[in-house]
Amino acid sequence: MIYYKTDEEIELMRESNLLVSKTLAHVAGLLKVGISSKSVDKEAEDFIRSHGGVPGFKGYRGFPASLCMSVNDAVVHGIPNTTVYTDVDVVSIDCGVILNGFYGDAAFTFAFKNAGEKVEKLLRVTRESLERGISMAVVGNRIGDISHAIQHFCERVNGYGIVRELVGHGVGRNLHEDPEVPNFGLKGKGPMLKDGMVIAIEPMVNMGNRGVKQKNDGWTIVTRDGKPSAHFEHSVAIRKSGPDILSNHSIIDVAVKNNSEIIDISIKS
Repeated sequence: MIYYKTDEEIELMRESNLLVSKTLAHVAGLLKVGISSKSVDKEAEDFIRSHGGVPGFKGYRGFPASLCMSVNDAVVHGIPNTTVYTDVDVVSIDCGVILNGFYGDAAFTFAFKNAGEKVEKLLRVTRESLERGISMAVVGNRIGDISHAIQHFCERVNGYGIVRELVGHGVGRNLHEDPEVPNFGLKGKGPMLKDGMVIAIEPMVNMGNRGVKQKNDGWTIVTRDGKPSAHFEHSVAIRKSGPDILSNHSIIDVAVKNNSEIIDISIKS
């Protein structure tokens, strides 16, 4: 069942997603060579709680942390640990927050300065694919129009692999609601987009082929070929006036620009 949100509820969700974005911006300022993901996760939890929110992922189906922190060949659902970052690492961070009774959900992938040009391109393409998917999130279109836009740009145009086993989703009072939002599919297929729907669109793109597997920790999803992966996510409200992006990557970009150890992949006009 798809839960349609009122104007008031969408504004409450904007607040929860803004806290997610501020948390990711705070985290962007913390990323340094030699720091561990576990210490960053602790800082993120403190930040969320100090701003009146509750970490949306911690305890969700038993997940042990506030952030999903996935490094290099890890696609999503990485568990923060004591391993320290190096100057060639790729770090995908997914954050969820509960505020005002609603979830906020967004993700951003960071790369340290020596990760290389191929990694930088992967991040840029993944981020642009998210923008292309969002451009299709208009009343009267179908989920498949979003899916196709992402898949075509990543696979056909750029030769990357789109993960099939994990998809975007509706979001609201629950972290995962209907409908599913795959990053692959056919134009004109799937549920119709209607005013008041709120969906999390989140391309998960592998530098190599699309195959993935789960690690023994029961959470972390990694690429089968060991090549890097990237993940970007926005929560988006479907409105008659067009897609309304509730999360905010631009404040994360500002934090990245102020961190000399991270590659700036802000969208260039």
